Amino acid sequence: VQLQASGGGLVQAGGSLRLSCAASGRTFSNYHMGWFRQAPGKEREFVAAINRSGGTTYYADSVKGRFTISRNNAKNTVYLQMNSLSPEDTAAYYCAASSSVPIPTTPTQYDYWGQGTKVTVSS
Repeated sequence: VQLQASGGGLVQAGGSLRLSCAASGRTFSNYHMGWFRQAPGKEREFVAAINRSGGTTYYADSVKGRFTISRNNAKNTVYLQMNSLSPEDTAAYYCAASSSVPIPTTPTQYDYWGQGTKVTVSS
């Protein structure tokens, strides 16, 4: 699976962004999808995940209630809607695809990764 993330940018605190990740190469609906982020000098951390059908989602506590993951299997795309952004959300955001069961929340359980899109939140 090839993954192409987009939608990052510079936003003020309290603002919103929607990230997209377009997949190609294999059957998108066969994979759970996840979003991770990595700030400079920090390890990559889990943000959100969604199962193959889109019916089950998981979130890190730090983004619960602010971020929403969704997918459109007809468009081979997964989204991350980010609201009420704060400077602590500044990071490179990566989408990833996994064939593991159950839905994984650790990076090592993901098989394919996108290139990352940078999100900067100014105070």
